[in-house]
Amino acid sequence: MEVSDIMTTIRQRKGLKVTEVAEDHLSQKKNVKSDGRVPSGGKLWKRFSLIVGGIVAVSLGLLTSVYVATLHENDLWFSNIKEVEREISFRTECGLYYSYYKQMLQAPSIRQGLHDLVHDNKTESLRTINILERMNVYQEVFLSILYKILPVQRYLEPVYFYIYTLFGLQALYVIALYITSWLLSGTWLSGLLAAFWYIINRIDTTRVEFTIPLRENWALPFFAVQIAAITYLLRPHLQPLHERLTLLVVFLSTFLFSLTWQFNQFMMLIQALVLFILDSLDMLPTAKRNLKTGGLLNRLGKLFLHVLLVLCLTLLVNNFIKKILNLESDEHIFKFLKAKFGFGSTRDFDANLYLCEEAFGLLPLNTFSRLSDTFLFYVYIFVLFPIMITAAVVAFQNLSGSANVQPIDKMEKCTVALKPGAAYNLIHTVLFGCLALSTMRMKYLWTSHMCVFASFGLCSTEVWGFILKSVHLDTPQRICVIKYLVPIATLLYLSHKFWPGMMDELSELREFYDPDTVELMNWIKSNTPETAAFAGSMQLLAGVKLCTGRILTNHPHYEDKSLRERTKQVYQIYAKRSPEEVYRTLRSFGTDYVILEDSICYERRHSRGCRLRDLLDIANGHIMDGVGDNEPNLKPSAYPRFSSTVSSTNNSRDVRPSCHLCF
Repeated sequence: MEVSDIMTTIRQRKGLKVTEVAEDHLSQKKNVKSDGRVPSGGKLWKRFSLIVGGIVAVSLGLLTSVYVATLHENDLWFSNIKEVEREISFRTECGLYYSYYKQMLQAPSIRQGLHDLVHDNKTESLRTINILERMNVYQEVFLSILYKILPVQRYLEPVYFYIYTLFGLQALYVIALYITSWLLSGTWLSGLLAAFWYIINRIDTTRVEFTIPLRENWALPFFAVQIAAITYLLRPHLQPLHERLTLLVVFLSTFLFSLTWQFNQFMMLIQALVLFILDSLDMLPTAKRNLKTGGLLNRLGKLFLHVLLVLCLTLLVNNFIKKILNLESDEHIFKFLKAKFGFGSTRDFDANLYLCEEAFGLLPLNTFSRLSDTFLFYVYIFVLFPIMITAAVVAFQNLSGSANVQPIDKMEKCTVALKPGAAYNLIHTVLFGCLALSTMRMKYLWTSHMCVFASFGLCSTEVWGFILKSVHLDTPQRICVIKYLVPIATLLYLSHKFWPGMMDELSELREFYDPDTVELMNWIKSNTPETAAFAGSMQLLAGVKLCTGRILTNHPHYEDKSLRERTKQVYQIYAKRSPEEVYRTLRSFGTDYVILEDSICYERRHSRGCRLRDLLDIANGHIMDGVGDNEPNLKPSAYPRFSSTVSSTNNSRDVRPSCHLCF
């Protein structure tokens, strides 16, 4: 078929979108001979490239797993420390999650272990709760069952089986990022650069080596697989078998992601929003709808009404389901968001607890300096702007209806760089960026995707074509040379600059050291009955459950309203309350022992107004300690602070029959 025939066909098929037409045209020009057959040399080269790229992807994934596992071992001397020290190293909520893995292994049978989780009466005193329903611990259950049935018990300790699984998921994570970048750019060199950027920016892309059981370390690899699968699925003209297999991968990865992270609904909301935007702007390879007809003003009006309808229906359905099922578990999140974005201050303890945590604050500026030191942020911005300009042009053309009648040369200039997969990842990275900028804890979504997006752009024919055309220097040969030369030069420079530092990091040896907490756990196991219930900070109590198996009054999994209220009441041990009132409160929860921590009593990590005792004073309507302003309507308390009273009155371990342990 000649070029004139192709142009005639394009003009007749007005139903096709610009991105699809341009992509078809390019693929026909590049890969089809005059007799309609694909050159055999091209097939061989494609297969060779696929094999080499696949080997490089798997190798990089495995090397990343070994790298983070070695860093974890070197940092803690994990193979040499005691079991109690290993367990203490799983701090805060990580210890709580790991405790269920340990509990399942200690159960006499799998059935009994599952029964104990479904009818748990040790995680919250005087309550029987369903752990599988309340928490995302299916992965711990599955892993414990796997450890019991596989012939690895003779060679591998349970804790190593657990942490090696998490480090192994890092291999899956890197491979998924690699494949996504490869799919977008068409060359595995892009995937290599993405993986290398992910590794050298480890401080900002992952925290797996020091918070191993954290839910995001389980979930994000599956989320990356889902993004890679959707990127491939958005390619037009997929073979039916490939499409069905890809849909299966999307389903499985989405299912596993949702199963392993309690914040999955926010990510799924972003996914839905991305696909909704792409569909509304006619950037998906799907059939036409009524929304996509008419002139520019008509289509903009339909789009506005469509967005309004979707938002209203979402809010109505969400509120209706919450009313029917009596769900209030995410109430604190909306209070936090309302206060965070300036819609009024709040004295709510839960909301302020989030607001004062650095992880839920704005993204620190030093993050950008670290990312710029590896050139990642500079390249990301360099790639982001031309693709955003292209996206704006294509969106305008699609909405105005003028895109379908563009001449082929204009289509190549404006739309070749915006394939559906590229548009999908563009909106993803923009939304991830907004989320990360507003909440630092979510930066790991953005920074890992930043590696993919920057490497794709640096190896992209379309991006370099767009840039060189804008300065009238574009030729196919020049574009081809630049798209390979620049990434290779970048890889060589980054290797020269960061490889010695990575080797030094691997040779640096440290050791876990926390004698006070070790002494506390040993004292609890030796001096308290197994049925004793402990009150204290959420973070420390998770370690108490893991190391001693004692009953807790509260814990760090903060997603239940009744638990949040209980935690607030337990934390009155650090508030200005009478000893009698605190005693009655603790006894109402069945508390036998309470642990007071100097790190909270004399907290210096947070500034005035964000210390835990300040948050309790504000919530109770009391004036805060220290020099400084107070909110209006706060009054002095009639009682001194309970924790200070205990410390000053009797510096012993016996204060009350129900409060034997006080630090």
